[in-house]
Amino acid sequence: MPIDINRLQQALSVEAERGFSNLQGKQFLFADFLHVNLREDLPENWEMSDRLQAQTLANQYAQYNDLTLSRRQHLIAETRRLLYEVRRREIAETSALAGITKPQKKPKIEAITATEPKSTKKITPDTEIKDLEGIGSSLAIRFQLLDLHNVRDVLSYYPRDHIDYARQIPISDLKNGDTVTVIGTVKKFGCFTSPKNPNLTIVEIILRDRTGQIKLSRFWTGKRYSNRGWQEIQKRLYPQGCTIAASGVVKQSKYGLTLENYEVEVLEHTQDTIQSKTVGRVVPVYPLTEGVTPEAIRSLVVQCLPAVSQIIDPMPDRLLRDYQMIRLPDAIAQVHYPDSSATLEQAVIRLTFDKYFYRRLVSLYRRQQQKAIHFVPKSQAIDQLEKLLPFELTNAQKRVVAEIRADLQGQTPMNRLVQGDVGSGKTIVAVYALLTAIEAGYQTALMAPTEVLTEQHYRKIVEWFMQLNLPVEILTGSTKTAKRREILRQLETGELPLVIGTHALIQDGVNFARLGLAVIDEQHRFGRDQRSRLLQKGEDPHVLIMTATPIPRTLYLTNSEIEVSIIDELPPGRKPIQTVILKPSQRKDAYDLIRREIAQGRQIYIVLPLVEESEKMEEIKAAIQEREHLQNVVFPNFQIGLLHGQMSSAEKDEAINIFRRGETQILVATTVIEVGVDIPNASVMLIEHADRFGLAQLHQLRGRVGRGSSQSYCLLLSSAKTQTAQERLQVLEQSQDGFFIAERDFQMRGKGKDEGTEQSGHSSFSIEDRLPDEAARQEIFQIAREAAERIIKKDATLENFPLLKAEFEMHYQRLQGGAIFT
Repeated sequence: MPIDINRLQQALSVEAERGFSNLQGKQFLFADFLHVNLREDLPENWEMSDRLQAQTLANQYAQYNDLTLSRRQHLIAETRRLLYEVRRREIAETSALAGITKPQKKPKIEAITATEPKSTKKITPDTEIKDLEGIGSSLAIRFQLLDLHNVRDVLSYYPRDHIDYARQIPISDLKNGDTVTVIGTVKKFGCFTSPKNPNLTIVEIILRDRTGQIKLSRFWTGKRYSNRGWQEIQKRLYPQGCTIAASGVVKQSKYGLTLENYEVEVLEHTQDTIQSKTVGRVVPVYPLTEGVTPEAIRSLVVQCLPAVSQIIDPMPDRLLRDYQMIRLPDAIAQVHYPDSSATLEQAVIRLTFDKYFYRRLVSLYRRQQQKAIHFVPKSQAIDQLEKLLPFELTNAQKRVVAEIRADLQGQTPMNRLVQGDVGSGKTIVAVYALLTAIEAGYQTALMAPTEVLTEQHYRKIVEWFMQLNLPVEILTGSTKTAKRREILRQLETGELPLVIGTHALIQDGVNFARLGLAVIDEQHRFGRDQRSRLLQKGEDPHVLIMTATPIPRTLYLTNSEIEVSIIDELPPGRKPIQTVILKPSQRKDAYDLIRREIAQGRQIYIVLPLVEESEKMEEIKAAIQEREHLQNVVFPNFQIGLLHGQMSSAEKDEAINIFRRGETQILVATTVIEVGVDIPNASVMLIEHADRFGLAQLHQLRGRVGRGSSQSYCLLLSSAKTQTAQERLQVLEQSQDGFFIAERDFQMRGKGKDEGTEQSGHSSFSIEDRLPDEAARQEIFQIAREAAERIIKKDATLENFPLLKAEFEMHYQRLQGGAIFT
């Protein structure tokens, strides 16, 4: 006959009350009764882990008479918890069938290991998520938003952080901000609908231990939680007097200390073992997306972990020994649910090593397959340019030009990034590279992300090229059909040496006769596919990338293929931009400065984050409305222009050209002016709600002024009161060094929130982010680079390392073989 949980629970209670003496029942001794019931006729809806535990407990009841008193107590506690969990699940499933949402408590997992049996069906790394137990089609679709399609994807979806709930302390020792677990008894439990809001359900727990008590509160929004049945289930799960473990972050509330976003598990007694996967232990925190909860992703990972045992480490044993790396299956298991902080660190090191190793290996392999174009000068265009220039290059520019020209004579195609702050003179450096290729009879292309920036480059370069008698054309989405047809013809015949354009350059129909060099500006604004498509217009062309966006050194120094040149010197005559943080109460001071600057013939930018009112951010002024307010109320005697992202290309060009000609004194704009607008007469940049922008973006915006010889100002208006927001803005006050700003931004952003949907998918997180600092990343990168070079030197074909070759080919495809790694 099927198991009767109520009868078993009653027998366990009586045995405990009578001193664990193996009572004689009507038919069986207590131990025999448990032994028989836990071995036979277990319902099919029991989870496999529960079935296995029941069999283990049954075997222990067969030796009940030989057990000590404490061992009997522990055995009965274990059994009561098992039955409690099974009953709780049955209640939840019954409620779900009745239209009541399941309670939020997590399924029990006794031990989170790589070998725990979770199902009678064998799970392999290639098992698709939709085929796993408990994963319906709708949940599988949500996981696909995170690029999780099979078990292998899940195992390589590493947590971006861990929360340590393993620290158990008395209630009286709680301190604000601590991450802790407290164990106590429920003095009072309440679950009720708010009298003021019928859609709001409030759960309140008064938890007490021998040192004090604490109030825990949670709020549920939605009619399903107001359902009387759901509320009654909650009350039955946490009856008065039961023992619970609660984990969370200690926060100060108006009622005293509490635990924020707490997790709870019911225990048999205060000395009981916590078995939850979220309570009282180190809990992984994963990047999320809308519709995927932290609980869902953790449950998925736990279900997939057994497949770790089937992963074979492709790395040669010699390398693992030489560099003291743990094996890959261990690293994957430990990075999700580590046994200790030490094993977590070892796991992160190994997985970071792998990432850098394969990037370098792909880079070395790809370089072997390429043949560089050698530029043999057939004209003296560069000599002529130097005679024309009204200025001398800075020492930094000369150094970078020399590095580029050396690359262009090398054995492998150039792949160089030129980074320099706004105004440092990257364009003229690019012109030297372009002319080096053109002198040798090759064609060149310069691709920029926006029409504004493309026009800016064209306007500068065409002046120099006209004096050199070299044609140059601009190709964008706005180019007229007849003109576009003529440009495409000249590219195919080879008579056009330079084309400057937007994404229009990578469209079908754009064909070069001899593309020798591709220059890509603000490369981070193009996808890898887009950059790769431009390179495919030629046969292994040289590549020069330019950016003014501050990049942490970590990001480019650990790039396996790209070489980096830094223009760290501004042209003579440039004055540092005075940057000031202003409160809303100081707005009048900002407007007074603007009036003084306009009176001296200068021009002003005023930047806002949005184009029109947003329901979520109502307090942010819309650019359109702000322009009307400034024109009609604040500056009625000045002409004020408007520039925003919803304008057509022609409208944007017109607004900028009017501003450039001085017909408008103030330009109200969104971040569309972040790059590409070069107007030396502009001397003031006023940024509204500066705390809403990233540091790199603020640095870019600031670079729109200070491009002439006059003193310029950047005014950061912010009403933010938080210390974090103030510290971020103070970085801009302290420095105009893009490298310093990028590093501080990288450090201050940290890992984001422990829970939430702010970070979405792999793009927001890399495993090396888990390392403590840049020095650690550099150390592992150098080791991985050395290891890859050892392998290639020993066997360039990788035929002697079949496992490694298979893994390499997967990474080669992922990194797109012919794409640049920036």
